[in-house]
Amino acid sequence: MPNKSLAEAEYNQFRLFLEQHSGIVLGDNKQYLVRSRLAPLMGKYNLPSLSEVVKQSMKPTERQLRAEVIDAMTTNETLWFRDNYPFELLGTRLLPEYTRLGRPLKIWSAACSSGQEPYSLAMTILEYQQRRPGALPGSASILATDLSPSMLERCKRGEYDSLALGRGLSPERKRQFFEPTTGNSMQIKTNVKQLVNFRAHNLLESYTLLGRFDIIFCRNVLIYFSPEAKAKILRQFAAALNPKGILFLGASESISGLTDEFDMVRCNPGIYYQKRT
Repeated sequence: MPNKSLAEAEYNQFRLFLEQHSGIVLGDNKQYLVRSRLAPLMGKYNLPSLSEVVKQSMKPTERQLRAEVIDAMTTNETLWFRDNYPFELLGTRLLPEYTRLGRPLKIWSAACSSGQEPYSLAMTILEYQQRRPGALPGSASILATDLSPSMLERCKRGEYDSLALGRGLSPERKRQFFEPTTGNSMQIKTNVKQLVNFRAHNLLESYTLLGRFDIIFCRNVLIYFSPEAKAKILRQFAAALNPKGILFLGASESISGLTDEFDMVRCNPGIYYQKRT
């Protein structure tokens, strides 16, 4: 029977490896998470133990295994319209302001996971344009990035099963923005897909080639990074935002003590951060 145990020293070495290559910080005693995520790779690569999977993945020569290990450890499911208020703010307060830009609105969904966030943003934009015909004459574009190649492939397909569709999606939005496929799955409609471009990107790397943005969504992501990595990411977000650009973080995330490049804007409910001029 395959050995799924991981000694503490091996776990600590793997934690360091994962942080260096993805920025994600595993807490103490999270061996169970490593077991659940990496155990399937034992059979796939014909390795006798979880310890061997971890050991082999840290070898620079084992590039495919390394990529799959990082992919497995950084993969997360998410919800449609999570927390709701950021999408409400976008549809009722921010889009009317950005209508006056005279050019396409540019939004970045960073660490987009399984695609619900960028597609929720696209639906919010389409709903606003339905309410206000002729608004956003330049329309909008959404860049959605993630570290996980397997997640990005799922995102591009835009196909979700009944379990995923039940997480935060109203019947009206399901009817308007999805079409049935085989089985219990539904597919995102083309008009939603056309607003979103998916791309692989590591938040610890340079943002220069991504362009400049009016709004960045990076929600419930920074909690996985060390304080040093958080500060670096926030500095790079500020540099990637246009003047007075807006950053949305998760409800429990704070930039206090990490950067002085943003002002907090309270909206009741919710907050966002605006780049200082």
